[in-house]
Amino acid sequence: MAKARKPKNEEASGAKTSENTGAKVLHQKLFLSIDFNKRQIYGYTELEVSVPDIGIVGLHAENLGIESVLVDGEPTVFEYYPHHQNSETESNWNSVSDPTSAADAAAMEYVGVLKREDTANLLINCCKPSKDLSEQLDNVTLENGSQSSGEAKQNVKSIRINYWVEKVESGIHFDENIVHTDNQMRRARCWFPCIDDEYHRCSFDLEFTVPHNFVAVSVGKLLYQVMCKEDTTRKTYVYELAIPIAPRWVSLVAGPLEILPDQTNFLISHLCLPHDLSRLQNTMEFFHEAYSYYEDYLSAKFPFGFYKQVFLPPEMVVCSSTLGASLSVFSSHMLYDERVLDQTIDTRIKLASALAKQWFGVYITPESPNDDWLLDGLAGFLTDMFIKQFLGNNEARYRRYKANCAVCKADDSGAMCLSASPSCKDLFGTHSIGMHGKIRSWKSGAVLQMLEKQMGSDSFRKILQKIITRAKDPSNAIRSLSTKEFRQFANKIGNLERPFLKEFFQRWVASCGCPVLRIGLSYNKRKNNVEMAALRECTASLDARLSVIGATSDSESRDVDVGWPGIMSIRVYELDGMSDHPKLPMAGDRWQLLELPCHSKLAAKRYQKPKKGGKPDGTEDNVDAIAPLENKTSIESPLAWIKADPEMEYIAEIHLHQPLQMWVNQLEKDGDVVAQAQAIASLEALKQNSFSIVNALNNILTDSKVFWRIRIGAAFALAKTASEQETDWAGLQHLIKFYKSRRFDAEIGLPKPNDFRDFPEYFVLEAIPHAIAIVRGAEGKSPREAVEFILQLLKYNDNSGNPYSDVFWLAVLVQSVGDLEFCQQNLTFLAPLLKRIDRLLQFDRLMPSYNGILTVSCIRTLAQTALKLSDSISFEHICKLIEPFRNLDTILQVRVEASRALLDIEYQSKGISSALLLFMKYVVEESSLRGQVKLCVHTMRLCQIAVGYDSDDCVDSVSLLDLLHLFKSHVVFNNEFLRHYLFCIFQILAGRPPTLFGVPKEKPLQLVDVEACIEPNNVFSVPGAEAGGPSLLVLGDSKGKSLDVAPYGVPIRSQDMFMSIVPETQLPEPAPVYETEHLEPLMENQNQPLHENPIIHEIPSDGEAPTEELANRELNPPTKEPQKEPDVVSVPVSHEVKKSVIRIKVRPSGATSRAEGSARTIERSQGMLVRHDTDRGQTSSASVDAPQRISADAVSISNQIHVEEVNSCHDVGSRMTASIGSVKFVSEGDAFGKELQCTAESGNPSTSHKADNDNQIAVPSFLPQDHSIDNEAQQKYASLQTLSVGKESEKKKGKEKKEKKRKREDPVYLEKKRLKKEKKRKEKEMTKLMSRSSDPATKKIERVVEAKPEEPSDSAVLNKVVTKAEPSATEARPFPKFRIKVKSKAFNN
Repeated sequence: MAKARKPKNEEASGAKTSENTGAKVLHQKLFLSIDFNKRQIYGYTELEVSVPDIGIVGLHAENLGIESVLVDGEPTVFEYYPHHQNSETESNWNSVSDPTSAADAAAMEYVGVLKREDTANLLINCCKPSKDLSEQLDNVTLENGSQSSGEAKQNVKSIRINYWVEKVESGIHFDENIVHTDNQMRRARCWFPCIDDEYHRCSFDLEFTVPHNFVAVSVGKLLYQVMCKEDTTRKTYVYELAIPIAPRWVSLVAGPLEILPDQTNFLISHLCLPHDLSRLQNTMEFFHEAYSYYEDYLSAKFPFGFYKQVFLPPEMVVCSSTLGASLSVFSSHMLYDERVLDQTIDTRIKLASALAKQWFGVYITPESPNDDWLLDGLAGFLTDMFIKQFLGNNEARYRRYKANCAVCKADDSGAMCLSASPSCKDLFGTHSIGMHGKIRSWKSGAVLQMLEKQMGSDSFRKILQKIITRAKDPSNAIRSLSTKEFRQFANKIGNLERPFLKEFFQRWVASCGCPVLRIGLSYNKRKNNVEMAALRECTASLDARLSVIGATSDSESRDVDVGWPGIMSIRVYELDGMSDHPKLPMAGDRWQLLELPCHSKLAAKRYQKPKKGGKPDGTEDNVDAIAPLENKTSIESPLAWIKADPEMEYIAEIHLHQPLQMWVNQLEKDGDVVAQAQAIASLEALKQNSFSIVNALNNILTDSKVFWRIRIGAAFALAKTASEQETDWAGLQHLIKFYKSRRFDAEIGLPKPNDFRDFPEYFVLEAIPHAIAIVRGAEGKSPREAVEFILQLLKYNDNSGNPYSDVFWLAVLVQSVGDLEFCQQNLTFLAPLLKRIDRLLQFDRLMPSYNGILTVSCIRTLAQTALKLSDSISFEHICKLIEPFRNLDTILQVRVEASRALLDIEYQSKGISSALLLFMKYVVEESSLRGQVKLCVHTMRLCQIAVGYDSDDCVDSVSLLDLLHLFKSHVVFNNEFLRHYLFCIFQILAGRPPTLFGVPKEKPLQLVDVEACIEPNNVFSVPGAEAGGPSLLVLGDSKGKSLDVAPYGVPIRSQDMFMSIVPETQLPEPAPVYETEHLEPLMENQNQPLHENPIIHEIPSDGEAPTEELANRELNPPTKEPQKEPDVVSVPVSHEVKKSVIRIKVRPSGATSRAEGSARTIERSQGMLVRHDTDRGQTSSASVDAPQRISADAVSISNQIHVEEVNSCHDVGSRMTASIGSVKFVSEGDAFGKELQCTAESGNPSTSHKADNDNQIAVPSFLPQDHSIDNEAQQKYASLQTLSVGKESEKKKGKEKKEKKRKREDPVYLEKKRLKKEKKRKEKEMTKLMSRSSDPATKKIERVVEAKPEEPSDSAVLNKVVTKAEPSATEARPFPKFRIKVKSKAFNN
């Protein structure tokens, strides 16, 4: 058994010491006064901080005005560097001209901002003012400051910060007479100073002063509320939270709220605005059951004691649910009254999910970013248990099956890896946003359910109870959970073997991809068994799996394709019963051949000859032609049907090929909802439709005992299999017949009044009109019967006498009109249909429906109809009709839908560039954060559609530049979801996956973007301090000058990487946010954004540099001393394809050494060195790596050949020419690169690149101008790393020696070194063999194995390679002569 982990206290368990200072907040008090009339928030916070030896505490603060800081009651020195003001600075994006360069610029900006937000920007000096600060910094290094509290005596000080909130627009918001927080990541700092880190926790005391008739709801226990002595019209609410939490989970809602205590449990309170109180009472009738069920399942009381739920209008919240410790904030659109049916299931699941996350996610927290998946999965597992208990086992299994199908389709890249450094730590929490976050959450829950299947439900429940019990232990509470600890619990409590757990977590958690099984079968009558062949594949490619573990396809790490642990069970249904066969191994050979014995036997039957009146094959006229073959198969085999993985023990994509009749048997006779769903999907996917398929689907549709979601699936399958040629519209006739049998009066032939008291029947009948609308004929048009039937339902809808609302019913009918495809035969029904829609639209204006659903469906249908019938319906007329619904006085759902419709029309009529400009205008005009996010998600879908088309149209540079300005604006800073989705738009337009995974974090993206170092402007000193004394943090040299940053080189990009669209093609149905084809993994060899500090990082190309070495390089910025002249630069031509290269070594002339005196900045990362020269001499040396594949047959003797031109990173302003003498080519089999030696002279006039004000990109007019920020006095981010530069520079040599020693002891490094030497040895032998067959007078050609980034040099552009025929006396074929001309004009900005 594995050793138990050493006990750890609460702070050590999850609190990650500050990256900059090592300070630790032990307790924090927050006192705020909220003035609703002036819309101001002011107050102070007191922090008990364990101060590091360095004496400086770093906190996070944004949008705050710091009035004063006191340490133990005495004023102190502090510095404040707001990050968002730096993001507002102008950038020179002259090089952005296509989607690829725009995506690089957005990635550089996004990663840079996320890195800055991780660093403290409120620096407080906690040392005594009498002691000289420079003396402290000489005696104490940064490493001493990072000691934990347990290693040395804690130096606890009380820090008081008096402040006010400057802009109440990020993190905390004023909406009408409501103040509320949004709990976005890294936004707690926007309303109180703190260490805003997910893994740094402390306890809180909170006091909020509001008007006496308002209610202030916050986290923790309400101690008391008291009237203010100074102002009797104001009241103070006092809360206490003794359980340490991260600052992100501190929430506040204040306003005129109505309180609804739970009728069963007094610890539960529900709050909303007065007009929503009746709906709140109806919605919360079930909630105490979920609350009690979680307590019973976990055998523990709710950890926070009291639980509050607040419901606010959708315009105020950023997402449908927001979590805080013991407080959850929801959108009020989730509330429903007793007359609404469709919202019930969704609301209950969301409320139960939020409550589960209070247990796992807020109370039990992940120990590191790689453990986020575990807490997310445990919360999802607990929610699934609620669904199973209160909504039924069928609902739970059906949802899990659909979630597993989505995971299998999406899990094709490293972005779906649950726990690995590339996919979690470097994503800054963005992996939980959007569809990727939802897929990861589904995968986490499915992985834990797989473990539950292995160990049993009772053992898994004991593990969860153990986790909660350990956290509630008063003597040694451990409230963090790691993946390693969970594995130990699975081993000790779940009794799972350690080797199995190691393989399980390595394959399912630390890697990506799901198994794909393709299974075929045959019945052997002589042996009475089933012969089965299975091919195992993976949804993720080998390169994607290797990228997760940091390997390459050239390495010997191909053993990652070993399969998955365990054995899959095959269930065989026979005539005499059912039997399980756990015989299909998930590891080993990809091909598996199995023999499954059968227990049933059939008696021999005599063959009956066909009757004289019948056909030769024994079929009738009215019977499908394929029926005899199916009957023969079923008669000659005792098999009924076969199921693979019947209990869903694997997240696997299974393609089982069995006869048609076996699928029909599975659909009709298997009572499992998963088996029925699989059978429907398989029957629907068959290419040839038959009456047996239609009859089987119709039997499921009409059977009221079948689960209602399965019946809905059968209805849509009937619609898709309806065919005029094959089945004579049998599927359509069955749908209409079924609906009329339930809802029509047989005597008059018209619909009956609505009656929705049978809930499952209501949901099935509600789906029938939509299914009928998607029936298509041979030409892709809707049949006349379908259009006429939907018109009849709209015309005669009658809800009188129905106790339930028909708003969702009518919305489905209206949306069905938008799904129709009109032709000349049914075009006469268009006018009456539009008349009915207009009538419903006017009626909903007078009497608004629930959440405006009817108006939303009408707007959507009008837009869809206009797009399909653009020749008949004017876009201008539709736009004038929809535009009024965008007024700010309309509800959010209607306003957003109107904007979506106008974006669709704009894209269809004018293209993606115009749609992007309109989207940016709408985002700035939209006042709600949630509305901005919805518009951005819709624009993402439009971009996916545009990229999927092959057209000459593309996104113009104006739209890209405006989008970049929006991406950098303060509007986006306030909304982290909007910022992430905008980044995804850039990625999609560039043809990349919409995720931060794979975006380089260490290479500088080459954009012409010079950021100057700006001194901080908020520097306060203690009374009596010297005015001209040194600053707390000095960023620059001893003379006060900022460090220089050389301009970037010209970006490498392909000129044909434009995303195309078809403006005149009909717009299809918007694709979902997640598309499988857009989630291909990015190559690791990409560029990295520049760090904001003027510190030049050198990252080793092998990617294995230790943390200490990187830290040393960050702590030692480059100086003004001249650096060694580089001689070689290797420039990768493509990010995705590795090509052979030709290396041309240019020998420098004598004048070179005399002109190489200026300082140069070299940035090195992963195989590419970029040269930034500010002063160059007259001559230079360079080498160019170019893709080349030349053989003797490929060279023309009589004609000149032009080798592929290469876009290479080069020094701006250089002009170089080079020529190569004749060389002899090797045999045709040599496909590798060749190294050519030559000499060259280059004239390189000295140029200086300055950002010209006239060339700056103007800010687009749609962005609001913020005049409160002085551009000349903008603040610059500074890091505590600069405090100990002098000390650390002395230790650099010693640490480099230690690193070399560590590498000599590393077996992985030694193995790579051995393989590299072996390759070189083989290459030398190959060179010798080739040289023997070649002319000794020719130049020696060597194979270039790999780029050597350790030899930097001036870079150049290889424009053209010209070969000329040259006679040879030794061979019949002359050898060509190469002339390489490398030219680039000098230019000045």
